[in-house]
Amino acid sequence: MPLPKIAALLQTCYTPAVRPDENSPNPVNQPPANPGGARNPWSWIPSLYLAEGLPYVVVMTVSVIMFKGMGLSNTDIALYTSWLYLPWVIKPLWSPVVDILKTRRLWIWTMQLIIGGGLAGVALTIPTSNFLRGTLAFLWLLAFSSATHDIAADGFYMLATNEKQQSFFVGIRSTFYRISMISGQGLLVILAGLIQTHTGLPPSLLEVQAAPQAALTEPFQPPVAISSASSGKDLRILMEPRTISLPLGKSPPDDVAVQLKSAREWNSSHGFTPHPASASKSIEKKSWWTKNVSSPLGAWIRRHFGRAGDRDPNLKKTTAGNVAFAWVRLSGPPEKDVVIDLAQKSGDKSISMAEGSRLIFRATNWNMPAALVFQADPKLRNGVSATYHARSGNIPLSWMITFMVMAGLFLVFGVYHRLALPRPDRDHPGDTRTVLAFLKEFFLTFRAFFCRDKIGILLLFLLFYRFAEAQLVKLVTPFLLDVREVGGLGLTTGQVGFAYGTVGIAALTCGGLLGGFFASRKGLRYWLWPMVLIMHLPDAMFVYLAYAQPENFLLVNICVAVETFGYGFGFTAYMLYMIYISRGKHETAHYAICTGFMALGMMLPGMLSGWLQENLGYQHFFIWVMLATIPGFIVAALVPIDPEFGKKT
Repeated sequence: MPLPKIAALLQTCYTPAVRPDENSPNPVNQPPANPGGARNPWSWIPSLYLAEGLPYVVVMTVSVIMFKGMGLSNTDIALYTSWLYLPWVIKPLWSPVVDILKTRRLWIWTMQLIIGGGLAGVALTIPTSNFLRGTLAFLWLLAFSSATHDIAADGFYMLATNEKQQSFFVGIRSTFYRISMISGQGLLVILAGLIQTHTGLPPSLLEVQAAPQAALTEPFQPPVAISSASSGKDLRILMEPRTISLPLGKSPPDDVAVQLKSAREWNSSHGFTPHPASASKSIEKKSWWTKNVSSPLGAWIRRHFGRAGDRDPNLKKTTAGNVAFAWVRLSGPPEKDVVIDLAQKSGDKSISMAEGSRLIFRATNWNMPAALVFQADPKLRNGVSATYHARSGNIPLSWMITFMVMAGLFLVFGVYHRLALPRPDRDHPGDTRTVLAFLKEFFLTFRAFFCRDKIGILLLFLLFYRFAEAQLVKLVTPFLLDVREVGGLGLTTGQVGFAYGTVGIAALTCGGLLGGFFASRKGLRYWLWPMVLIMHLPDAMFVYLAYAQPENFLLVNICVAVETFGYGFGFTAYMLYMIYISRGKHETAHYAICTGFMALGMMLPGMLSGWLQENLGYQHFFIWVMLATIPGFIVAALVPIDPEFGKKT
């Protein structure tokens, strides 16, 4: 191939990503000032949004799993990790700093290196005696660094791409963000589990079969202590029996509760599990809000709009799934404490473990069997099975290696994005020559956002475009799980995991990708109303499901797929409009402010959705959700949009 053609091809592949500037005298097709620094968006957008999602899932999800494996109580885990979400809530407060100081490009790769350092800090503090304080300190560093990285990455995306690319890649970036979330929750935990398996005793397997013909479980009766012991070199995990049968059907909840209580008291009294904290029996006092607002208003709603069959709380407590027992012990006395974790390796999620997921064996209790309790979903109708594995490994070492691998990955991310990110001309720092100039610029950033033309309508769009979806998403899983007697579909846990966790995620991703593809063709203004309709009208699928309560699982999956696809397709308009609102001098900070209102628009309606459903019942609640789509249509009709935004230029 002649050299001129090769040069022309390379120039085509690396077309500079510059968006027209409304302040420029020649905003259309203006030549780039730095063509050598341009990059194809495919070379950095996927990796950038992988790096954006991973720290979030590490802080919010993986840390919970790690602390649980390290032996912290649920109370401590909830207390310490709930506050870690705070940096993402308040990140708009320091978004002007990212917008004013240095470039977004510098902030991105610097934050990635700091995140890598924070992950390494977590890894190095895990094996220490004061690991809780140390890991929490570095997790806070991760949270603030990740929130800052989000600000810089979203701002850079707007600066380094033109409107056509923003429309096309909005689905791509969301897809890779979801991939990072799924990978973080799955692959990282799998890696820690594999390391744990290979650093302890040989794992032991137990098969649990739920079948209609299985006999009912006998009352809880612990076996006798074991006197024989094998040598320390042959120490093994022994499980008896290796296969248990779990009867399908329903039992009185009081009977099941007695069985569970007996097993838990046995394990705690013999040192396999910590003693439960004594619960106070003080009578809960109703708050002023409950007595004077929510209770009277709820009674009025139930009286005029509710359904008696749906709102009877006692119906949910009349049945419980059957249970079955197994026993685990060591073949001999251990030289040091052995922690055994039991988890489902494969099979149906409708078989759950009610007791014995984490047991501690010592030299004083090795010859006593610890109780394992398995429970079937009371809504199961057909036989299923699940395989559980017991493993005992070096838990601190497994998580230390996992976090070190993550630290190395972010070192690679930082170096790669230092080289691969383009250098758009508009990514430059603000004027901060003095402290007073910086403070003035800081407050002017907020003033510039809230003094925009028609700011009231813009904020209403951010708050109410997803008003219906914010309520629907909170009640979908409870609706699918709840028994038919209270208006639900009575699906098992495994069925819900497949319908919403597999089919729903796939449809949501396809909707987002297609939304971005179509929006890049004729612009946001052209596709706004189709996206509004496709997002809101499929909510009627749940009105149909609530009234028909079909038993055909395929039909349920189709309805879930239609609704989630519509949400993914319609959410593209919301993402693009946040980009449209943020255009101007302070794009990075203004986009972060938009995300804050986006979170508020989901949080407030979601907080009330459960209360509304309890008073209305599922059928009338989903009718209310359809009525709640009306504000979304109204704000879509009011918002101003440039007809050329998002089109190919």
